[in-house]
Amino acid sequence: MRIDLISIFPQYFSVLDLSLMGKARTSGHLDIRVHDLREWTHDRHRTVDDTPYGGGAGMVMKPDVWGEALDDIIGDSTNCVLAVPTPSGIPFTQKKAQEFAAFDRIIVACGRYEGIDQRVADHYRSRGLVVEEFSIGDYVLNGGEVAALVLVEAVGRLLDGVIGNPDSLVEESHSGIGLLEYPVYTKPQSWRGLEVPTVLMSGDHAKIERWRSDRSLERTTRRRPDIISRIDPHQLSTRDREVIAAHGLLVCDDGFRTVEIRRARKEEAEAISALASRTFPLAVPDMIPAEAAQDFIRTGLTPEVFAKYLADERARCFVACSDGVLIAYSLVFLNAPADMPRGNGKYPLDEHAAYLSKCYADLDVHGSGIAGALLEHTIDAVRHEGATQIVLGTHIYNERAQRFYRKHGFKKAGRRHFRLNDHVDASDVVMVRPEGV
Repeated sequence: MRIDLISIFPQYFSVLDLSLMGKARTSGHLDIRVHDLREWTHDRHRTVDDTPYGGGAGMVMKPDVWGEALDDIIGDSTNCVLAVPTPSGIPFTQKKAQEFAAFDRIIVACGRYEGIDQRVADHYRSRGLVVEEFSIGDYVLNGGEVAALVLVEAVGRLLDGVIGNPDSLVEESHSGIGLLEYPVYTKPQSWRGLEVPTVLMSGDHAKIERWRSDRSLERTTRRRPDIISRIDPHQLSTRDREVIAAHGLLVCDDGFRTVEIRRARKEEAEAISALASRTFPLAVPDMIPAEAAQDFIRTGLTPEVFAKYLADERARCFVACSDGVLIAYSLVFLNAPADMPRGNGKYPLDEHAAYLSKCYADLDVHGSGIAGALLEHTIDAVRHEGATQIVLGTHIYNERAQRFYRKHGFKKAGRRHFRLNDHVDASDVVMVRPEGV
């Protein structure tokens, strides 16, 4: 096996001449080559870093320098993996070491400062190269060299001929709560077709902080759900819970459970009807007679009605499912109905406005973030289909729903009236989420 180590401190790896790794190099079982990253710089200061977009402490290693180095070192290699040590990577375990040992070649990119511009890993991954961003523990070091040494020794000792008694490998055993860091970026703004996220150049520090917090929660939920599960749920804001729910974990007062947000299936009409029937009364103000609400459930929320929605080419129904049970649903139409007001001067409806008809969650998951996660999933889905605005109507006395939608960028655009049944009229506040929000 060949292992290439790239660092601004190549002398760091002199320890690999010692002990079993040194013997493995001498015997030819392990080909270790060390490279000085500064050899690929072009200025007299041999600069490898720059200030981070979005502000903040520290420096970020430049993608152009890393790109030149990696292009030269990788060449036309096959069965090769690019390993990037980072505190925000997936855990490096014995199983991961065994996976690495199956490659013919490992290239380790050792970052320093605040890390390597995220686009380096993204670029080589998009080229089809196996890229592993890995962490050796829930702590921060000054650079990736220590982690690289861990990888070399953990992988190297698995190779045939390195350990004197192979049976000892079979008999071995091995055994700070904190979120993973957000992605980092530096100059140039555009690199190999990949752009720095716009929010980091906005100068809006509140938005930058929220974006970074969201990405940190997203990474941690995806890569280290064990860390999320150790967090006290009461420490998480509503927005935090929504981000976590969007990526597969439901935050409950007594702990966490898995959740999936997906498109509803045609065979789920009856289950969605049952969910709609038990959640609709939660949104009905006290002044609406209970019998009117029940009339609407009997006529407007039946399995047959939802079967028609699921078959309608203009409708999109999404559900949240946890432990095999539907706990929330949304229903949106790709075109707004004619009875919607065209909006006031600031938020007029356009011809590509989609209509959010329903967004409900079971009472026992209120506060878990699932409603917000489902709403954003629904909006993203219809925007990918060409919707430029999202419009909805909610009862004028349903203050809780109005607060919820305002937090998600909706603005008041007028009112509408409709009949709940043959005897009861209702009045809605019409709200619009403008394009770009």
